[in-house]
Amino acid sequence: MKTIKFLSLVATAAILVTSCSDDDDAGPEEINEEEVITTMKVTLSPQQGATITLQSQDLDGDGPDAPVITVSGNLAANTTYEGEIELLNETESPAEDITEEVEEEGLDHQFVFVSTGSIATVDYDDVDAGGNPVGLEFILTTGDAGDATLAITLRHEPTKPNDGTLSGAGGETDFAQTFPLIVE
Repeated sequence: MKTIKFLSLVATAAILVTSCSDDDDAGPEEINEEEVITTMKVTLSPQQGATITLQSQDLDGDGPDAPVITVSGNLAANTTYEGEIELLNETESPAEDITEEVEEEGLDHQFVFVSTGSIATVDYDDVDAGGNPVGLEFILTTGDAGDATLAITLRHEPTKPNDGTLSGAGGETDFAQTFPLIVE
């Protein structure tokens, strides 16, 4: 009887040991946490004239305070601007530059630009490793004088290639802001 109990115990232990999967070979799954972005700075530089800076700063994130939006001046009519975007996480000290992370993970990110009014075009001026647009650098061309808006949305894991629209890009929004502009 002791032999049967012993053999039953050994058999049960063998089944338990062999039934456990060996996940150690795969290693831990890499976790790519969503970026914390508190500040977007957009620099618009014309060939001639004043550089314009657009900024959205939201230090409390999803908290009760609205983002503080600043525009350093008006855009010139019928002018081409080289645009550059900088992203920061200012909940850390010193502030973490998220721009580098978006650039390194270009395949997983894309800015989508939606303009209205006196902005004629916004064209991408940079690409990821797959040759698809990212949008950290872009060319903005104004039309005639008037009011305008520029909405900039950073999408995470967009479909690439896409048609440059929010619905075509898909993915999840990491950051979005609309800037009111005047073209004179």
